[in-house]
Amino acid sequence: MIGDLQAETVWIDGHEGDTIEAYFALPLDDQPTGGVVVIHHMPGFDEATKEITRTFAAHGYLAVCPNLYSREAPGESPDDAAAAARALGGVPDERLVGDVDGAARFLRSRIASNGKVATIGYCSGGRQSFLAACSLQLDAAVDCYGAFVVVARPEGSGPAMGPVVQLAGDLSCPLLGLFGADDQYPSPEETAILEAALNEHAKTFEFHTYDGAGHAFFNVDRPSYRPEAAKDGWARIWEFFERHLSA
Repeated sequence: MIGDLQAETVWIDGHEGDTIEAYFALPLDDQPTGGVVVIHHMPGFDEATKEITRTFAAHGYLAVCPNLYSREAPGESPDDAAAAARALGGVPDERLVGDVDGAARFLRSRIASNGKVATIGYCSGGRQSFLAACSLQLDAAVDCYGAFVVVARPEGSGPAMGPVVQLAGDLSCPLLGLFGADDQYPSPEETAILEAALNEHAKTFEFHTYDGAGHAFFNVDRPSYRPEAAKDGWARIWEFFERHLSA
């Protein structure tokens, strides 16, 4: 059920105590609820990501999206901030984990929190959601077509991103993976390798791959948008969070 919400820009403590910008949305029913850390994609802390953050609040969850590029270009437009971050090689994995940890602590400190926190991310954010779930104690994680989990980003194609599949044994929570059969980053072969690694370590996870969908099939502003896949994906996200974030 969709409910009323409040959304605002806040400042939270990130990696090593740095103060970073974040976008926070919460339902107005004052019921104890779980929290979701929304990890933005490489284009940055943009309106589409803020809309996703509000969507979680409208469905009854506390939600916060930390601006991972706060340090590189404070106050700049999402495009300029993303360009500045790319020029410096992207967001270091250690810093990402610290910022997500700070966002999780922020959510747990809210009066309306039931203490449970999940992460969700898209594209590079999907990789980072998996990385955070293998580095922190979380209650659930969602990887939406996370690129470069299994293989490194090709040299010269953008910020360096090394594989993180070797962390599968450290996964701290159930994982939901949503992928496109026509995607190249990650390819179905790569998601199969990740699935095998998770099975090897007896981790709790579920993967769904959509025929006819490629990368960014959730993104309504791109030609890659696939309504049927996105609708089913959202339904699976709501069911997954209901199972793992309820009090």
